[in-house]
Amino acid sequence: MGLVVHELSIAMSLVDVACEQAESLGARVEALHVRLGPLSGVVAEALAFSFTLACDGTRIAGARLVIETMPIVARCTTCSADRVLASAQHLHCPVCGDFTPDLIGGRELELFALEVEEDVSANR
Repeated sequence: MGLVVHELSIAMSLVDVACEQAESLGARVEALHVRLGPLSGVVAEALAFSFTLACDGTRIAGARLVIETMPIVARCTTCSADRVLASAQHLHCPVCGDFTPDLIGGRELELFALEVEEDVSANR
């Protein structure tokens, strides 16, 4: 239960932002695009479920939540390159095998785009 409550509060925040933007643009929100990293502490399925609940009865009811899953990325100082890691439990460069504790990606929780359609009813 606690897991869904966490995602529900995040979903409600996403809905609030999208509703504010829809209002200011005079547009209908079709979709919200979110980047979500595995280290964000958010479960994508729980967020999607919570989003549906949070949208109900709002200006953006019926909008889709599009989740883009981001990889875990670490900077390898030995290779001087950014490397995608298989998991947070294996912090070693996949090329040279050295320890790579400098994580630079994978913690994302970012609303990065809204798909909108002009709300023709607002212009009447």
